Amino acid sequence: MRNLLQLLETDCTLTPEQLASMADMSVEDVKAAIQRYEEEKIILGYKAIVDWDRTDREAVTALIEVKVTPQRGEGFDRVAERIYQYDEVESVYLMSGAYDLTVIISGRSLKEVAQFVGERLSTLEDVTGTATHFILHKYKEKHLIFEKQEKQPKEWIFS
Repeated sequence: MRNLLQLLETDCTLTPEQLASMADMSVEDVKAAIQRYEEEKIILGYKAIVDWDRTDREAVTALIEVKVTPQRGEGFDRVAERIYQYDEVESVYLMSGAYDLTVIISGRSLKEVAQFVGERLSTLEDVTGTATHFILHKYKEKHLIFEKQEKQPKEWIFS
């Protein structure tokens, strides 16, 4: 089980035939296992990791530390659920340490992210504080290394 899941996590584009060969399983067993993992919500989805810096899309990603007042009987779950409902929110994690939740969001600009934090996130009833950190450059994500871009030669224009 673990080997098949690791293979899928590394490259979900592998065919059942490739997975069967790599996991030393039959193709039918691979297909049945994947179907079962999807039904049991072990596999939640399939996603490509895109290096957006290599496209013309302008985007800003921020990691936000959030301090929260936990609720009796619900802990942090209720506020975490409220936060992850926002479209801008990519991930929410319960943390140990100086703050309670880590929220990762994306927006088109610094201003858009700041507006989200100031107008939506920090105004939630149980949120007692936030600290926003903007991601300046991604080097590695989900075990994938982002390759350096070739530097473009400078163009000199003389008139």
